[in-house]
Amino acid sequence: MFFSDVHTRIRFVFLVVLAILLSIILRVFYIQVFQYEKLSTLAESLWSRELPITADRGEILDRNGKILATNITTTSLVVIPNQIVDPERTARELSNILGSDYNDMFSHVTKKTSIERVHPEGRQLSYDIASKIDDLQLDGVYLVKESKRFYPYGSVLAHALGYVGIDNQGLSGLELYYDSYLTGANGAIKYFSDGKGNRLELTEVYEEPQDGINLQLTIDLDLQLAVERELDNVMSKYTPERALILAMNPKTGEVLAMASRPTFDSNRYQDSTSEVINRNLPIWMTYEPGSTFKIMTLAASMEEKTVNLFEDDYFDSGSIQVDSARIHCWKHGGHGAQKFLNVVENSCNPGFVVMGQKLGTETLMKYIRNFGFGSKTGIDLNGESNGILFKLEKMGPVELATTSFGQGISVTPIQQVTAVSAAVNGGNLYTPYIVKSMLEPETNVIIQMNSPRFVRKVISDESSSLVRYALESVVAHGSGRNSYIENYRIGGKTGTAQKVQNGVYMSGNYILSFMGFMPAEDPELVLYVSVDNPKGVVQYGGTVAAPIAKSVFQSAIEIFDFKPTKDGMEREYNWLDTKYVILPDVVGLDLKEAQKVLNGFHIEYSGEGETVTYQSPKSGYYIKEGGTVKLLLN
Repeated sequence: MFFSDVHTRIRFVFLVVLAILLSIILRVFYIQVFQYEKLSTLAESLWSRELPITADRGEILDRNGKILATNITTTSLVVIPNQIVDPERTARELSNILGSDYNDMFSHVTKKTSIERVHPEGRQLSYDIASKIDDLQLDGVYLVKESKRFYPYGSVLAHALGYVGIDNQGLSGLELYYDSYLTGANGAIKYFSDGKGNRLELTEVYEEPQDGINLQLTIDLDLQLAVERELDNVMSKYTPERALILAMNPKTGEVLAMASRPTFDSNRYQDSTSEVINRNLPIWMTYEPGSTFKIMTLAASMEEKTVNLFEDDYFDSGSIQVDSARIHCWKHGGHGAQKFLNVVENSCNPGFVVMGQKLGTETLMKYIRNFGFGSKTGIDLNGESNGILFKLEKMGPVELATTSFGQGISVTPIQQVTAVSAAVNGGNLYTPYIVKSMLEPETNVIIQMNSPRFVRKVISDESSSLVRYALESVVAHGSGRNSYIENYRIGGKTGTAQKVQNGVYMSGNYILSFMGFMPAEDPELVLYVSVDNPKGVVQYGGTVAAPIAKSVFQSAIEIFDFKPTKDGMEREYNWLDTKYVILPDVVGLDLKEAQKVLNGFHIEYSGEGETVTYQSPKSGYYIKEGGTVKLLLN
């Protein structure tokens, strides 16, 4: 009986011990197999440390691959407090080099943390300062690579590009809108230390940073530089309150150039006010458009066939009575008897009132909204405004009349350029955009392409053709003649818009504008120029904005290689204009006969002989009266 109890107890103890051993073995197996990675990571985190390496933001390029925003390598200061042998000396040396407060630096080097980034005084250090710190060879003090945003052209395209903060985060413009694409993934140098923070002699691990995605814009840098140059000239010559230029490809909605004044340098945005850096005028500014808006009334009238430009007559007495309001023409006494094509050429307000009346309130407003006014265009930039239109139910005869010639409503430049692009491109409204594609940072292979986004058909091809003809006539014969370029076909419309202050229209303070396009027969470029309250000049869009547009068009001719043509409308000159004449053909004539034909021109000769075998410029094109003609003799 006694032995039986002993054996039973021994078996019981054996089974218990066996069960405990099995549970331990199973537990060890579970830990080693299923929880190894988790526990290894936890253990490693207790004795591993990381020195951060910031990734480069994606570059921003123009449509031809020219760099608009890139990165430069700088260094930043980090300290590991547990490795610092002499905190007082370290804080004193670093504060002296950085020009910072000793107490602040002492708090950095004694902070209870594994790694401390010295911010902001230790960020993005110059080469000289970094060298001085490195020469000290202080324990626990490290200099790590940091990427800093750099804009090679300074203030060029500043509002559209935007700027970044000290941590390379996008704060405005494209830098903000596409921040998730431009931002890369930071890397690190991983090392190991003991419990006291002392560095161990173990292999370091380098985790390479992943650069952000590159953006390629629709912007053409050469045209952008031409636009910026013209705006600088405007500010110097007229000292206006504001000025802007916006260019677009009307067939796609691609923004080719965009700039405004006042502006700022994206590299030093801290030097400018928040009002300047946060207001991208081409998409943010809202104002009464004035006569450039008449293009919309013209387009609607052509589509509805309420007016025949070539046959219908209108007599302008200088004003028109609408209910209790008398609306005046800019020309005192009016333009008298004219066709409606002349109404467009002369920018005659009473004539456009009649055009609006023929359309009616509902029809005119339908076209205005279909052209995109009253809502955001959807351009891929932050800060776009809606503009303000009259509510249909609150529009009476006077509101209809003023809307017809661009008064009483509020629009943005981007809305106007987008709408006019539709009016002259065959009637197709597109969403404007500024980013053309996204590129892989190492190979620049396209990973995403932004294509033109068609919105709606607004007017027919036939109506669009009539709009182009009328606006080319404005430049050749009307208020836009100061934008005319011989041998090139340009269409456009001037604007002189009143400004409102405290509910009252201001006197002698206008926004002068010009909306133009070229080539007029098949537009590749729509251009808008706006100058707010220029000083020391008669304030008309034709005298201020049109010549600016002409200068930009002349640059565009070279940039885009627009070809001259003999088919354009002949310019109607006034006595102040420099006159141009069509050059006759003298090739094949004998020298004396050629001299008679070219009487009044300055002739330069090459070669010898009595027969002209070649002339420059070629015949049939316009040349300045008294200009130089080169003749090659046989």
